Formats: sequence, structure tokens, C-alpha cells
Amino acid sequence: MSHQTVIVLDFGGQYNQLIARRVRECGVYCEVRPCTTPLAELRTMDPIGIIFTGGPSSVYLDRSPKVDAQIFTWGVPILGICYGCQLMAHLLGGRVVPAQQDAAREYGKTDTAFDTGCTLFQGLPESGVTWMSHGDYMEKVPEGFTLAARSAACPNAAIADEARRLYGVQFHPEVNHTQHGTDMIRRFLYGACGAAGDWTMEDYRRTAVQALREKIGGGRVLLALSGGVDSSVAAALLAEAVGEQLTCVFVDHGLLRKDEGDQVERAFSPWAMNFVRVDAEGRFLDKLAGVEEPERKRRIIGGEFIRVFEEEARKVGAVDFLAQGTIYPDVIESGAGDAAVIKSHHNVGGLPDCVDFREIVEPLRLLFKDEVRQLGRELGLPEYLVARQPFPGPGLAIRVIGEVTRDKLSMLREADAIFREEMARSGQERQLSQFFAALTNMRSVGVMGDGRTYDYAVALRAVTTDDFMTADWARIPYELLDRVSVRIVNEVKGVNRVLYDITSKPPGTVEYE
Repeated sequence: MSHQTVIVLDFGGQYNQLIARRVRECGVYCEVRPCTTPLAELRTMDPIGIIFTGGPSSVYLDRSPKVDAQIFTWGVPILGICYGCQLMAHLLGGRVVPAQQDAAREYGKTDTAFDTGCTLFQGLPESGVTWMSHGDYMEKVPEGFTLAARSAACPNAAIADEARRLYGVQFHPEVNHTQHGTDMIRRFLYGACGAAGDWTMEDYRRTAVQALREKIGGGRVLLALSGGVDSSVAAALLAEAVGEQLTCVFVDHGLLRKDEGDQVERAFSPWAMNFVRVDAEGRFLDKLAGVEEPERKRRIIGGEFIRVFEEEARKVGAVDFLAQGTIYPDVIESGAGDAAVIKSHHNVGGLPDCVDFREIVEPLRLLFKDEVRQLGRELGLPEYLVARQPFPGPGLAIRVIGEVTRDKLSMLREADAIFREEMARSGQERQLSQFFAALTNMRSVGVMGDGRTYDYAVALRAVTTDDFMTADWARIPYELLDRVSVRIVNEVKGVNRVLYDITSKPPGTVEYE
């Protein structure tokens, strides 16, 4: 694919993926590479610009990550962020030292003044809030650099050498806490790098389809389709590229939400592909009979999924390519050389021995999650699938506390469907990160009409989060909770009580098992 490229060199910063996402949001293709990548290899990528990330080290220490100083003579525009800014100063003759006491040491939101004559800040307000996180200080900036921003504690919050198109910012423009931060990145891309903005999802779809056709040729492709966003978009892209050469095996383990299996099958009806839906509910429930411990449930379901997939793969026979829904964060986190192995374990529990294939194909490995969703919409997949919330691989089995039975799954499906329907109707659906119903293993006395009941309690769970590492319980309007509760106890046989979980993560988890 012939896109202009920006390289993000990673020095151990926690925001490396976020920087890449911001660049792509500006319409420019971007890849994250480790700072140890040889300069010769970087040159082969022909980037229009390079961004140095932040990092936890101090540039003056012997073991701190460095970069070949020849990169500054290349002529490619460079933006250094936090550690990246200090590294640029250090390698070009400046001096970086530990901040003394509270002087020049800054953490959190900081009032900052900008020189709007600098390319990074042209057209932006002369002052604003930036997000600082540094304990070192540029005591001396390199020759040729001017000061382009300042704060009360730091006179060199940004530096610039316009002649060489080298820029450094002590703050983090990629985070939302920095006002106009994305605009600053955009100024670097378009003002300093001369970006054309040729990274669009329409263009990606077109070029990706062509690349897949060239790679696969007349070969056959096999994909394990879970119905999740990544595997579904990968399937749609491959179907558009090679049609009947693709076989998708959709293992319906009977643990999906209400009508979800039918929705997945219906979503792929427009494409001329081989869609194999395996009704395996009975064998999964047989394996789960009498099992209550959640981790054991997971192991049983994962193992059985592999066996079912392998059985279907044998029927397909030899294929040329095994397709996987690997996305770009997987590549970054696991390393370019290991991504395929790690992701295969995630998708199908390891590479199946019974499948005779010569190569793995990963059509989404260049995309972030939000970009995958955009591509899905571009390909015409329905919104209910593209916008699907995170859903555990073991499905509803872990949202049924205790033993999993058909009756319990039926109760849970109906209760969950009511909750989701009312959330969508109220407009709350898009404001929350994840929400669902779980069937507790608790039964209690209730009264319906003039009779006594002894039925199950349903727990509702809704959270807001940025990263799913931590989460807060969602403050859903009481009126909405009331409607959901009334409907569940009236419409779902076997349920007489509805609870709302107000536990954050930690100490709880997002899921309910």
C-alpha cells in the first residue's frame, strides 16, 4: 500500500499507541517501531516524519534508550515528546539534568504559553493547558533551537529548529488533557512534514482488497469466525477480496446472546463465501454439566471450541492460508515477529495441527480497534455487529453463576435482551463502555399475585472506562432501572428479583463470573 508514512519510535512510553492513533486520526498512516530499529531499516520505509515517544528513563544515564544521532542529518522532520524532546536536546549538544527541588519538575495539567510563530502552534491560542509528566529538565537547549513554549516552572516547554524541521515538546500533546494537542500534531504533520492526508478508510479498503487478491491468488482461505468485531471484519474483507475461496467456520456453542447466532449468519449473506455454521450447543452443555468453577468453565469451552473447529477443518481439507483477526495493538504489544503466534492462541487456542496450510494471513494487522469498526462500516457490515461491545469468548457461560443449563441460559438471554433494548431506547447505549445482565446463583422468596415464589435474581452490570483496566459503575437513571426491573420480573419466567451492581473495578471485575 502506497501511503505516506510517519514512524513513531518507541522509547518505552505508555502513550505510544495513542500517538499513532492521533496521527492516523489526522489522515496520515503511521507505524510504531522500537527505538532500536536500525537507521537503514527506517530509511527503507521512506517516512515523511518521525515522532519520538516519551519514556521512563533519563537521557543522561548510560543504559537509557538512545537512537543513532545520524537520524538528525537525514533531513526528515522530527517531533520529540517528553523523553523524546530531552533525547533530541541531549544528542544535539544540549544538557539535560535532574530537576532541582520543585523547579522545572511538572506533573499533570499545567498552564502553558506558546509562541504562535512556531509551526507547531500556528493558528492556535497563545496559552492553554498542557499535560506534563517529567522530573528532568533541559538546562541548556542545543544550538540553533529557539524556545517555543513556557510554563511557570519550565521556560523551555517546547523547542524548535525550523531550519532543520526539528521540534520538541516537554508535554504530551497526544492525551486529551492537553488542549489543542491533536491540532499541534496536525501542524507537525501538515506544516512540517508536508502530509497529503492520504490515509482514509475508503482507500484502505480498496488497497487492502487488491493486496489480498495478489497475495492469495487462487488459493483457499480458512477463518475461525467468532462473531466478534475483529473476526467479522476480517471475514468481510476477505470475502470481498476472494469470495468463494474463503471458508468461515462459525462455531455456535449455544452460549451467545439472544438471536446473536442468526444475526452473525445473516450479516454475511451478501457475500459469495462458504459460511459453515456449526450447531454445537448440545455438546458444549454436556461438557459443562455439573461444572460451577468459572476458570474450569473457560478451559472446557476453549478446549471444546478447538475440537469442533478441528473437526470442521478436516472436512474442508488442505487450505493455503489460515486467516486471523490480528489487529495492530496485538502487533505492537507482542513484537512484529511474534504477533502471529500470540494472536493464534487468542483466536483458536493455538494453531490447529489438523489444518494443512502454508501461511497465515492477517488482513487487519495494520488497524487499531476503532479503525476496524470504520472498515466494517465501509464494507457494509450491520451496525449491531460493528459496534458490538466486548463479549467474553466463553459467552454467557461465565455470566451464569454456578452450573450452566439450558433453562438458565434461556432466562439470562431474555433478561439481557430486555436490558439492552431499554438501554438503546433510552439513548444510554452509546454513553456506556459495556453493560449486560448476569444470572446469579441466588434464589429468594418473592410474591407474585397472591402466591409465593422462590426464584432467581438477575444482576445488571454497566460500566464506564477508558481502557478496561479500571472501570466505574455507571449512574443509570432510576427510571430506566425501574423499567428494566419491571419488564424482567414480568416477562422472564423464573426471575423474581433484579439487582444493580455498583462495584467499581477494582475491587470487582467488569465481567460477572
